[in-house]
Amino acid sequence: MPNPLGPPNQPGRGGLPTPPTGWPIGSYPTYAEAQRAVDYLSDQQFSVEDVTIVGVDLMQVERVLGRLSWAKVIGGGIVSGAWLGVFLGLLLGLFTDNLLGPLIAGILGGIVFGVISTTIPYAATRGTRDFASTMQLVAGRYDVLCEPKTAERARDMLAKLAL
Repeated sequence: MPNPLGPPNQPGRGGLPTPPTGWPIGSYPTYAEAQRAVDYLSDQQFSVEDVTIVGVDLMQVERVLGRLSWAKVIGGGIVSGAWLGVFLGLLLGLFTDNLLGPLIAGILGGIVFGVISTTIPYAATRGTRDFASTMQLVAGRYDVLCEPKTAERARDMLAKLAL
């Protein structure tokens, strides 16, 4: 996972995506194993700024969670809308003398908004997508690359980790 506090792109690259560079120092079947290898290098005081994890053989995976029905769609709209309404009602209640009135109005308005915002897209599919799912981008393997100046040392260190 990228560091949200770090710079968005490497300096001097103009902000455009660029292919990774470096020599392969390890290849792993899961991201967790590649991350563990880099963490091991970091624990050994290795300069991990020279290291890159690259997902290879990318694929988009859609995992089906279950069947959708009108009852589930409307129920989901009611619940998500009610939560939004609670938040907005409490927020409005901070600026009034009465908390209950804005809270009830927020909940009712949220429910209406939630039902509308879930039923219109579901109706638009006309039964061609009667299931809920999540999407993931996964890789077939994860290669760990390192800048050539330190790649041999890193490869030796990772060989000790495998033992």
